[in-house]
Amino acid sequence: MMHYISGGERSGKSSYAQQLAESLSDNPYYLATSRIWDDNFRNRVQRHISERDERWTTIEEEKNISQVIPENATVVIDCVTLWLTNFFMDTDSNVELCLQLAKEEILKLLEIDATIIIISNEIGMGLHAQTKSGRQFTELQGWVNQFIAKKSDTATFMVSGLPLTLK
Repeated sequence: MMHYISGGERSGKSSYAQQLAESLSDNPYYLATSRIWDDNFRNRVQRHISERDERWTTIEEEKNISQVIPENATVVIDCVTLWLTNFFMDTDSNVELCLQLAKEEILKLLEIDATIIIISNEIGMGLHAQTKSGRQFTELQGWVNQFIAKKSDTATFMVSGLPLTLK
């Protein structure tokens, strides 16, 4: 089963996903997709880690997320935006290749006998990106979000800490 949770930055996505995972499993997994780009981001990661107790097992994987998810587990994947950033950077901003690689990984996730809770940002609802690469990434994110939402069993949109059920 795949649960999709999206929303803006600081909308409550991670907290909601964590609560959902804890309601479904006594020992959930947290799959972190981010690269540590700077000290500010390192602090953000540490804050997320401190919000999880000893029941949680953390897995770190930047791109090949389908290869590290245990069978019959409950796994929170946080997050699609950072995961896509890794593809985008490693392919020199090749949107078509990133889209292909992301879709392939999502389809592989659907084959795993696990409960997957996947978090993504809705970056297209904010300011218009000023750079070409920023606009390309926003489009990529939107297309991947649509793909995941369609493939997911449930979809939730977070606004101001409140969940809105989309499906």
